[in-house]
Amino acid sequence: MSQPKIDIYTKFGCGFCYRAKSLLDSKGADYAEHDITMGGPKRDEMLERAPNARTVPQIFIGETYVGGSDELAALERAGKLDALLAAE
Repeated sequence: MSQPKIDIYTKFGCGFCYRAKSLLDSKGADYAEHDITMGGPKRDEMLERAPNARTVPQIFIGETYVGGSDELAALERAGKLDALLAAE
């Protein structure tokens, strides 16, 4: 079974980023981490994908914009994260 592409935009030293990555790691999910600590093209990409995003992490699973760490944890609590990770 393949999983959808996961992108997570992070900054160095971000506790919420660490928490989100830990949850994804516990699920065995592969993700592409984009460090936007110093800005640059990946920050611009994040803002294009989520125009109102001003904090990190910002998480995308496939074409679904999840939001941040709290939203990812809420999906897990609701029992919806596994299905999202398995969707393709």
